[in-house]
Amino acid sequence: MPNARRSERGPMMTGGTPLRSLDEEELLGHIIPAFPPSDDLVVAPGDDAAVLRTSDRTIATTDTVVLGRDWLDAWSSGADIGHKVVAQNLADVAAMGGVPTGVLVTLVADPELSLEWVIDHTRGLAEACAAAGVAVLGGDLSSAPAGVVMVSVTALGRLDGAPVLRSGARPGDVLAVKGSLGLSDAGLRLLQADAVERLPEAVQTHRRPRPPLAAGPGAAAAGATAMLDVSDGLLRDGGRIARASHVVIDLDLEALVPYVDVLADVLGAEQALDCVLAGGEEHSLLATFPPGDLPEGWRVIGRVRAPGDGEAAGILVDGRVVTHTGWDHFRTT
Repeated sequence: MPNARRSERGPMMTGGTPLRSLDEEELLGHIIPAFPPSDDLVVAPGDDAAVLRTSDRTIATTDTVVLGRDWLDAWSSGADIGHKVVAQNLADVAAMGGVPTGVLVTLVADPELSLEWVIDHTRGLAEACAAAGVAVLGGDLSSAPAGVVMVSVTALGRLDGAPVLRSGARPGDVLAVKGSLGLSDAGLRLLQADAVERLPEAVQTHRRPRPPLAAGPGAAAAGATAMLDVSDGLLRDGGRIARASHVVIDLDLEALVPYVDVLADVLGAEQALDCVLAGGEEHSLLATFPPGDLPEGWRVIGRVRAPGDGEAAGILVDGRVVTHTGWDHFRTT
């Protein structure tokens, strides 16, 4: 779910040194030295392409964020966006059961964008990659029409075993989550209400999500049958597992109470439950397991069963269909 409802630009984006005053080599001179070195890199950024040591099977994923659609500069710094766009890509690698190994970064920007914002953004990218032990392999720079700023990251990962797909959930499995639920959406709502002091943890989760990356390969090793990260909401993403696996997943509302309670004092019970069920950009991991194979730190929140006669595959809450299913990039109703 995006944190932008209108287009706003803060002082760092337009103050200072505009990008139009530098050539590409000068701009890269500010960017490349900030990225951490890696033993996996055979050829580092700066040539026509980087060269990375990989395994027999390599995971590849990509995601893009757009100013005014996915973030507001008034709410998120350049460094915040660096952290967020790395996190959401690495979470996809972890959700396949893989270990992230490298990222490629593309910046498409209005030439009036400030160098200071780009340096701050680069710092966030570098911090997020260093924390995850991931190399920055290179990327691309391009100019854009007035007001446009886009950042795209492509992440690569190492897969040591079989990939964990959305389509592997089986009747009798349990549905479990590793990480938080609803915090990012709560942070968005507090930003919209100018009430960030009421639950700083939620605002920080929204600005800089921290997916449990190591839990992905751990879940795969423990026998996870299906897995993805919660990017568009628990109901929408859980429904994706259910439909891909041709099963029904029934969420246990009682099991979600601890996540709701974290938010209820600040948002009220109704909004808190809405955040937990439908809030996106959490990037926690959601997976199904045979009942005896649950790794430590995962919380069971539902059960998997076969559809009944005439029943479609999908997700329920205590046996009921809930229509608010989370963020969709194109649907507006």
